[in-house]
Amino acid sequence: MKSIRQLGTRLGTVAAALSLVAGLAACGDMSPRTRDTAIGAGVGGAAGAAIGGSGLSTLGGAAVGGVIGNQIGK
Repeated sequence: MKSIRQLGTRLGTVAAALSLVAGLAACGDMSPRTRDTAIGAGVGGAAGAAIGGSGLSTLGGAAVGGVIGNQIGK
């Protein structure tokens, strides 16, 4: 069983790294306002997950963070 858990951890790490690289590559030609919106949504989603610990709080945090980032980027 230990080897299956290690395999799952390694696959998860690889998947996270690939997602990060793909996400950063997609942000190359964003306008400053769009970039600020995306950053706000990411930070808000992380804060919502840390505070609430549920999918709904993560989604709410991302929505609020995106709106704030959008307004800052004006």
